[in-house]
Amino acid sequence: MREIRLNAFDMACVGHIQQGLWTHPRDRSPDYLTLGYWTDLARLLERGLFDGLFLADVLGVYDVHGGSQDAAIRHGVQIPLLDPMLLVPAMAAVTSDLGFGVTVNLAWEPPALLARRFSTLDHLTGGRIGWNIVTGYLDSAARAMGLDRQMAHDDRYGMADEFMAVAYRLWEESWAADAVKRDRAAGLYADPSRIARVRHEGRQYRLDAPHLVEPSPQRTPVLYQAGASERGREFAATHAECVFINGGPKAHVAGLVADLRRRAGGRPIRAFMGATLIVGRTEAEARDKLEDYRRHASVEAALVHASASLGIDLARFGMDDELPSSSEAIRSNVEALRAAAPRATKRALIDRMVLGSRQPPIVGSVEAVAETLIGWVDGADIDGFNLSRTVTPECLDDVVTMLIPALQERGRYKRGYAPGTYREKLFGAGPRLAAPHPAAAVAR
Repeated sequence: MREIRLNAFDMACVGHIQQGLWTHPRDRSPDYLTLGYWTDLARLLERGLFDGLFLADVLGVYDVHGGSQDAAIRHGVQIPLLDPMLLVPAMAAVTSDLGFGVTVNLAWEPPALLARRFSTLDHLTGGRIGWNIVTGYLDSAARAMGLDRQMAHDDRYGMADEFMAVAYRLWEESWAADAVKRDRAAGLYADPSRIARVRHEGRQYRLDAPHLVEPSPQRTPVLYQAGASERGREFAATHAECVFINGGPKAHVAGLVADLRRRAGGRPIRAFMGATLIVGRTEAEARDKLEDYRRHASVEAALVHASASLGIDLARFGMDDELPSSSEAIRSNVEALRAAAPRATKRALIDRMVLGSRQPPIVGSVEAVAETLIGWVDGADIDGFNLSRTVTPECLDDVVTMLIPALQERGRYKRGYAPGTYREKLFGAGPRLAAPHPAAAVAR
């Protein structure tokens, strides 16, 4: 029986996925500016044997809804927002096995800088870092970087393919495995003959330099990717080790997973589905908790978030107007919306926004939620879940103290961490990427 894998899905802000719940009196997310908030979270997740903490990020403000940023700011919809990479060393210092998957947009910086930061984090975490590869979807982020708008959707993936080719060479090719000598007697730290300059002349990037960081435990971080559009699946099948999939009808999710595995040609991929859990000791307790949380959810804030990620100004549509079938933002979100309802209307979208997001929660007793998760893993061929927070930290504490023991009793959740790096824990193989992954082709 396949063991279920869990990531906590979070963001360095007060309003991540479930909008408005920061107003709940027991919610601690407004403490996100303190290191203690993050180190406490990391300790809790490691106690629950979570595989990782998956940190989202954006580089723009949500100003699509009504053509204004005001509602996003008023409701704290992913603004204000900290840099997630700077949180990781503190959390790594208080844990020994928890992985960290960090979202970084490759569109706005040279490969050499991003490669150095991930190599640094791979060293400081002892090989527990992963990268969620994104190309962005907000025109507001492009304007913050001095452009009028972002690239077209498919062009962004073309840029990403070239970026990855350069990054692999920096991580895998520049330093030979035996380049570092640390020979005190000879005064030789590293052998120059074993360190190559990476030379690249491409459409988007030019480079002539060695990688600045000596080889880290994994070299290339564990690679996540969340694109489920046609072009996104092509990119994921080439590069990703773990894919993050939106929920929806089970048949739709199963079809996406099957397509990704087919495209990957037998290369192992872990599929994580987004989920929100409301767990109680009994069904009644779970329903009472849901109603308590619902009193704090914000429909307006949810529409602000949805407008940005769908690339559709929902303020322009009546309740029963059909929504557009495509956009230049996150196409897979549009596809998931249309798969989830007979008619993709604003009313259908709001009906799904039970807790201030497009993701309806899984609500029930410990036993019922455990069986639901098992049903998803067995029925859709997913490997696990990215769990969005509701009221924090109690939502995760419920998972750790109630749900995980129930899954363990069913033989569907680990009772201890496997040794090794993040990649070794996830796949049971070596710390570095192996063929047929394209990174392996340039490794030395």
